[in-house]
This record gives sequence, structure tokens and C-alpha cells, in this order.
Amino acid sequence: MQLNPPGSERFDASGLLLTSSRDLLTVNDRGPTLYRIDLGRDGVSADLKPVPNCFTAPQMAPFVDPAGRYSDCEGIAKDDRGRIYLCEEGGRRILRCDPKANQVESLPIDWTPVKQFFSSAKNASFEGIAIGKGKLYVANERTAPVIVVVDLADYRIVDWFTVTPQTGSFLGILHYSDLSWHDNKLFVLCRHHRAVLEVDPKTHAVLAEFEYGELEEELGYKREYPTGIMEGLAVDDRFIWLVTDNNGLGRRQFPNDTRPTLLKCPRPLEGRTARPRNSN
Repeated sequence: MQLNPPGSERFDASGLLLTSSRDLLTVNDRGPTLYRIDLGRDGVSADLKPVPNCFTAPQMAPFVDPAGRYSDCEGIAKDDRGRIYLCEEGGRRILRCDPKANQVESLPIDWTPVKQFFSSAKNASFEGIAIGKGKLYVANERTAPVIVVVDLADYRIVDWFTVTPQTGSFLGILHYSDLSWHDNKLFVLCRHHRAVLEVDPKTHAVLAEFEYGELEEELGYKREYPTGIMEGLAVDDRFIWLVTDNNGLGRRQFPNDTRPTLLKCPRPLEGRTARPRNSN
């Protein structure tokens, strides 16, 4: 279904979170405002409604650049205390909002152990996050892709690893674009492979691979480059949810319709794109 932004602004969805209360949240990479996806009843489109008490302009005032802008907000996560996290790509930092305290903070993480993976390009950094078992998982995307694990008790980096799909990739590039945590498993969205990996967070073994390339082709979005367009991932027992960052481009059949699309895919995408895996 198509997502209707408030007003006529361009909306590049870049992150997806399914909360315990069954709310779907997303974020526009051009600003930190969280949006709830109001699915409605028609099954064709859904409205994006700003979340009023988290990552507001006053809360975010200390984190804008000299020009008053934000540096490419991306993935979304939530901890068991109800605090919401965003990763900020350009600033390479993790922001946490506590709605009860009406406060946003930047986590004091020392990234030194993984600096060898960091690119000088501002648009090749943190793309997705997830939280599980007291750990924060951060996806560093395409130049030197790696998933970094941070202990939220003391903000230490305790692990890092890579996982790779068996599916072929656009341009041969591994590009992590979002993460999701469900049922004590880490799910990894690989944008250019057009696949989602189900990963054991302890052993890093890939337990299953879900391919969605045919579904993306059916959407028919135009592309500036031969790359994948999915940048948001959420998972539950029955479904894999995906959302596009189509960079303001329309679909071939509807060239003037630049709205992002939300896909709700039954697990394990039976009959067309599923391929379970037993090992790396």
C-alpha cells in the first residue's frame, strides 16, 4: 500500500519498527520526526501521522548542524523501557528519546574498535538498528559493511560480524539497509541482494534467507542507479514488513506518484521467493 505523507512533502522512508502494541513506525531520512503508519481499512493506502512526543524540534535542538539541519536519520529501535532510538548516518551517532523524560540524548559510544570499517563518505554509514537482550545492533552499510554490537549497559562494543545472502546482488555490493529483532533472532535487510536474512545473534549463523526481488520489480519504481530500494524492515510471527526509500521517484505506471510503498509479506513468502538456509 502507498503511504500518504502529511502535506505534499517528499517522504523517503528510512527505517521501520513494529512495536509491542502493534504500531508501525517509520522516519523520513530528511528529519527526525517519527511517524505512525495508520493502516486504515481500504488496504490501498495508509496515512503517516507524526508522533507528537518523541524527537520533537525542541528535543532535537542540540543536535542540528550549523545550517539547522539533521544528518540523515535512519533506522528505528525501541527498548523494554519504552525509549526510542534512531541512528543518524551523517553524524554517525545513536540518538535516544525518552518520552517520559521529554529528553533526547546521544549515546556515548566509543566507536574506536570498529573505525576501520567507517568510510569518509557521509552517506555510507549507519543505516539500521535493532535492540535485543540488552544489546544494540547497528548496521554499517556498504563501503565496509558490518553489524556492530553494543552493550547498552555500559555502551561498550562487544562484537561485530558480517552475514551475506546467497542471492545475487546489484553491482555485486553488500548493503545493509535495516535491522529488526524478533523472537530472539536478528533480521537483516540486504538492500542490493533484495533479501532478508534471519540470523542467530550469538553464532552469526544465517538460519533462513527470504528473497523479495520479484515483489520489488512488480512495484515498478524508477531508479537513478541499478540498486535496491527497500530501507525499512519489521518482522513478526506471520509477516515481513518492508518499506521503500524510492528517492522521490515515481512508478512506471504512475510516474507522478512518488509516495513510498509498504509491503506486508507472509512468512516465509511461500511459493515465490522463500529459501530456507541451514548454515553460512
